[in-house]
Amino acid sequence: MKNETLPLRILVVDDDALSRDVIALLLEHAGFVVVTADSGDEAMHYLDNTPGPAPAVVLADIQMPGTSGSSLAHALRDCCGAGTRLLAMSGSSPSEQVVRGFDALLLKPFTIEELTAAIAGTHHSATVAGKSIHEDLTILNENIYERLAASMRRERLQQLYALCLDDIKERIGRMRQTASDIDDATFRREAHAIHGGAGMVGAIELQTLASIMEENGNANHVASLDEFINAWERLRRILMARKII
Repeated sequence: MKNETLPLRILVVDDDALSRDVIALLLEHAGFVVVTADSGDEAMHYLDNTPGPAPAVVLADIQMPGTSGSSLAHALRDCCGAGTRLLAMSGSSPSEQVVRGFDALLLKPFTIEELTAAIAGTHHSATVAGKSIHEDLTILNENIYERLAASMRRERLQQLYALCLDDIKERIGRMRQTASDIDDATFRREAHAIHGGAGMVGAIELQTLASIMEENGNANHVASLDEFINAWERLRRILMARKII
């Protein structure tokens, strides 16, 4: 009976460091014990080499290098058993085949309420995930920002948004380089990473532009990347005005 009062342990698997950090912070604030992994392969290594019961929940991005999607779900189920709830998350709507084996799907950005509902088993699809985005909030989603501000100390919030800005700027630089090298696959991969991380912190304009770039690849990249850095600057100015950076 005592074990029933212990906080649930959750394994978060995401190759994007910013998304991992935000999700871990939100879950820890909600009272969960969180372990993270940056890939499906690292998650499996952790599970295979960690004694004790399996985590109660595994929350995994489904678009990662290495083992991911339904292959990861099947490997997790074999390792963890039926008692672990498997949750998929994605920055775009995946096919049914990709999420096969997971118990529920969440689209980034999702709220902590949607996440806890998925953990509890009362949220079974992605139809309501991501609906907190308001069309009139084109740069920073106030709902997401306020939830983050309420869930952590101001110093941690400042650190989080500084990490976000630094990460996105570095990725834009790599996208510019890969565009020059005509490396379309890497260009799209960096755009996908920005899409997920920006969405989790409510940077909606950057998330939208990243989604377009991921879909289109490095065609017309010069104009796209110039607009991307302009959007980054607009977000930076908003955060500076709020003394977050």
